[in-house]
Order: sequence, then C-alpha cells, then structure tokens
Amino acid sequence: MRALGVVSASAAVVLGLSGSAFACNIQDFKAEAKCDGQKGVIVVTDTDGYGTPAQVTVFLESNGGIETQVGKQEVKGSAEGTPVTFSEDWKPNATYRIHIKAANILDADIKENLVTPSTACKTESSTPAPPASSTPKPSPSTSAPAESATPTPSASGSSSAPAGTSGNAPSPAAGDSNLAETGANSNTGLIAGIAGALVVVGGGAVWFGMRRRGARGNG
Repeated sequence: MRALGVVSASAAVVLGLSGSAFACNIQDFKAEAKCDGQKGVIVVTDTDGYGTPAQVTVFLESNGGIETQVGKQEVKGSAEGTPVTFSEDWKPNATYRIHIKAANILDADIKENLVTPSTACKTESSTPAPPASSTPKPSPSTSAPAESATPTPSASGSSSAPAGTSGNAPSPAAGDSNLAETGANSNTGLIAGIAGALVVVGGGAVWFGMRRRGARGNG
C-alpha cells in the first residue's frame, strides 16, 4: 500500500509538471504591427487554450542597442486567441522585442523580433489637403485693377495741357485778323495819293492865276 501511494504521488507530480509545460508555450504568442485609422498599434495575441495568465512587455530597439519600453500588459489566453493592444506610433522598418512571462512556467522572448512594415499608417494622400485651402487668394486680382486706375488721371492731365496752349494761340490770331479788316495800310496810300493830286492841282491853279494877272498888267 505504501508503494502504491508513492507511485501515485509521483505520477501526479509528473502529470502536473507536464500539464503546466503544455499549458503555456512561447509559440502561443504572436505579435503584429497594425494601423488603427492613421495611428500605429502593436497587437500581441495569446492562443493558450488553458488560459494561463501571462505578462506581455514590448520593447523598441534602437540602432545603438538601447531599448525603450513601450508598455506592459496582462493577458489570459484562449483557444480563439486573446489580443492585447499597445498604442505605438511606430515608424517604418522599426524593430520591437516582445517578452512573455507566465509565473514559473515561461520567461522568454518571442523567437523572432517584430519588424514593422515599410509604409507608415499615415498616407501621403491626406497631406496635400492644406495647400488646396491656401490657393484661393483674391489679392493678386485686386492689384490689377488698381494699376489700371492709375493711368486714368495722367491721361486727363496730359489732355489739359494742350487745351491751355490752344487757348493762348487764338488770341494773337484774332488781333491780326482785326488789323487786317480795318485796312489801315491800303486807305493810307489812297489818301496820300489824293492829297498829292490836290496839291498839284492847287499849285497849277495858283500859277495859272498869277500868270493871267501879269498879262493883264502888261496890256
């Protein structure tokens, strides 16, 4: 009886250890880099059907060998898979190390580090939207009519200058025409001719009268 008890106890211990070994395995965990809208996230899924509680820690590896802890969460797996999400705005081609610890059963990293996709979550098609709003600027259109309005007063000023010169020109012309209408030059010559003729006629008459008187005195 004592021998049967020892055998059964040892069998129970072996079955317990083997059960705990199969209860949680590093192969039950899977890590993925996904996008939640335009934000990056890292999702670790636990497919342990025994539901062994485990702790998931995510580290970001840098080129210099320095690691940065992104976050730590508890997870209890299921046959369908239980995911835990870490908010991480990951960059393209970044490397993350995922560590799993389940009590005294498991304490290891997922065999292959997680490498993010070469394309970020934010698409470039959304970035050119702001330039479209800045395009409608009416400032250049308003400056054009302002320049067209400026030449208008200059043209009016130039037209006023010839008007003043034309007003001065006719005044001497009008004076010349008045002098021409009087005919002063032509009347002076005629009067002088008539006066000369009268002088000649008068002188002849006087000479003729004196001669005639002299003839009478001699007779």
